Amino acid sequence: MNSNDHSDLFQPYQLGALTLANRIVMAPLTRSRAGAGDVPTSLMKTYYSQRASAGLIITEAAQISPQGKGYIQTPGIYNAAQIAAWRDITDAVHALGGKIAIQLWHVGRISHPDLQADGALPVAPSAITPKGQVFTGRGMVELVMPRALELHDIPAIVADYQQAARNARAAGFDAVEIHAANGYLLDQFLRDKTNQRTDAYGGSVANRTRLLLEVTDAVTAEWPKTQVGVRLSPLSPFNDIDDSDPATLFTHVVRMLSERGIGYLHIIEGITGGARDTGHPFQIKSLRPLFAGTYIANNGYTRELAIATRASNSADLIAFGRPFIANPDLVARLQCNAPLNTPDQNTFYGGNERGYTDYPTLN
Repeated sequence: MNSNDHSDLFQPYQLGALTLANRIVMAPLTRSRAGAGDVPTSLMKTYYSQRASAGLIITEAAQISPQGKGYIQTPGIYNAAQIAAWRDITDAVHALGGKIAIQLWHVGRISHPDLQADGALPVAPSAITPKGQVFTGRGMVELVMPRALELHDIPAIVADYQQAARNARAAGFDAVEIHAANGYLLDQFLRDKTNQRTDAYGGSVANRTRLLLEVTDAVTAEWPKTQVGVRLSPLSPFNDIDDSDPATLFTHVVRMLSERGIGYLHIIEGITGGARDTGHPFQIKSLRPLFAGTYIANNGYTRELAIATRASNSADLIAFGRPFIANPDLVARLQCNAPLNTPDQNTFYGGNERGYTDYPTLN
């Protein structure tokens, strides 16, 4: 046995009222296995149950409304059938002693009329066409110019987040995460490349942060604050997004979220699914001291880096994404330093149990 076996990475952690079995988080991972009507399936129940040994599972993003959808076969959390199906999943995870949060999602401009009710345009803070493609029933299609949200549209979106948060409670989740990362709607409002509004939701850093804070207030009206988290990706260009001054922007965002007393921040360190070091002078770790709650670090963590991060106390919890895809028993493998299965990228999105629920465990 080496000293790493005694890392507190594998010890319980108190997140508000929730006692997590360890400090290892399963990061949200879109897998596109939802059924008709964007209802979670029994296959998804198997998948999450297999990973219930994580200290906290954060589910794949779930759209808060039909308008919030940006990819085929992603689950929703806005109607009774979806709530009931998620309830089957949370019950199964709880039966195995696990804890599970849902990630609340509105994709904004990262969508297509093919995915929208009545072929409507996707919505965004400003009518700026993103570079890239999105997967629809016709395959990969180019993204389109979105419709800029009118001032009178915004309260309905905040209300959709609040209703989705209420639905998540009915579905038996332990916590909710507001997705404000990776170039989706809330991130589009935060960053000046995508937000060129001149009203109360654009221009200054305070104005660009307004929608995220209104959503956070709406969600914490439905949940204990300590069971609400926010995900941010301060330096990631994912989905054609950027900001001219991320240090000023995200310092303000994190201070405002800390003042609200939410339970955790979930930070993508570097480029989503890519390099941890972007070469940008802004140091993401400078955000941690500004936040009073739990700091979850994410992006490219290995066992060694996770243990070292805990040893230096530069994050409270460590989120693993792709390793959880191929290793349902990731916690046990990390604890005994066993080799990891390699994920099959061809089965990340869509399909059946292959590359989803059929990865072998150690025993």
